[in-house]
Amino acid sequence: MTSTIVVLTEESLGSRDVENLLALAGENPTHYEVLVPADPGRNLLVDVLDNLSLLDFAEAFRNLTGGRPSKAEEVKEAVTSLADSLEQLSAAGLDATGTVTGEDPVAAVVETAKRTNADQVVVITTPHAIEDTFGTDWANEAQDRLGVPVLHLYSGSGFIGDS
Repeated sequence: MTSTIVVLTEESLGSRDVENLLALAGENPTHYEVLVPADPGRNLLVDVLDNLSLLDFAEAFRNLTGGRPSKAEEVKEAVTSLADSLEQLSAAGLDATGTVTGEDPVAAVVETAKRTNADQVVVITTPHAIEDTFGTDWANEAQDRLGVPVLHLYSGSGFIGDS
C-alpha cells in the first residue's frame, strides 16, 4: 500500500530536502503531495524581526524599504518553486504531484491531508525566529488541526524545527 506525505514548502526543495524526504519514506512506496503558497501571509514586522535575529540586515532593510513582491510576482515565484520541487523529486525517482495554495497554507495542508488520507505532513521552511519561538509557525498550526504527525524541517538542512 502506498503512503502519502504532504509537503508544505515556502521555497523550492533542494537536494538535502529531497534526501530528508527519501529518508522519511524508507523502503515504503510513498506519494508526495507538494504545496507551495502563493501568498504566505507574512507580516512585515515579523519578517524584519526574523531577518534581524538571523543577522540578515540586508533583507531586513529590503523589507522595510518596500522590497516586497507584488501578488503576481508571488504567484509566479510559487509556480516556479513548485515546478522546481517536482523536478527535484522526480529526478530522485519519487512519485510527486503538487499545487500552489492560496492565502491560507495551513488550511490547504489540512484539506490535502484529509483528502489524501496522508500518513504524515512535512513543513519545510527557513527559520522564523518569532513564529518558531511562540509556536505560531505552520507546523505547529497544522499539528493543532490534524491527527497525523507534522515534522518541521529547515530548508537545505537536517535541522528539525520545534513543532
